[in-house]
Amino acid sequence: MVVLNKIYTKTGDSGETALGDGTRVPKTSPRVAAYGTVDEVNATVGLARLHANGDMHDMLALIQNDLFDLGADLCRPEMDKDKDAEYPPLRLATSQVERLEGEIDAMNANLATLRSFILPGGSPLAAHLHLCRTVSRRAERLAVELAASESVNPAAVKYLNRLSDWFFVASRVANENGAKDVLWVPGANR
Repeated sequence: MVVLNKIYTKTGDSGETALGDGTRVPKTSPRVAAYGTVDEVNATVGLARLHANGDMHDMLALIQNDLFDLGADLCRPEMDKDKDAEYPPLRLATSQVERLEGEIDAMNANLATLRSFILPGGSPLAAHLHLCRTVSRRAERLAVELAASESVNPAAVKYLNRLSDWFFVASRVANENGAKDVLWVPGANR
């Protein structure tokens, strides 16, 4: 259980922070950048939820909880030591990736095939979901960069990849199943 009764600790004043295993690292480390950007994704999802209702609202709530799981996963390095840990760290599960895939397939089943790229926008919810998509793509790039040099749960990277796809499809659903998508017109302003 988490207990936060004092918010500031002053331990980060020198530009370092603690990872989930207690290791102190610079706040500019790739691992901190990756899980910090996951936190940004979560904040954008919170904005999107303000415009969502019904199933969309409920699915976004699940995603927000998953993103905390993902942040907890990314802030805890050295996966090979998980089995020896006194308290096994929380790792994102393949089932969370599979849930996203199922939701993408269900949402996409009612959408017309795209014949053009779409511009972010349409409804307020769709615009916010596009912002979620772009920030999650950035989080994915940072997680992939981290995985090139340090241990990262493969399910974490897969989750971020599926998540940006989820946001794209959900934005189309939010635009009346694509009827209000704003289509890109190549070279329209020449």
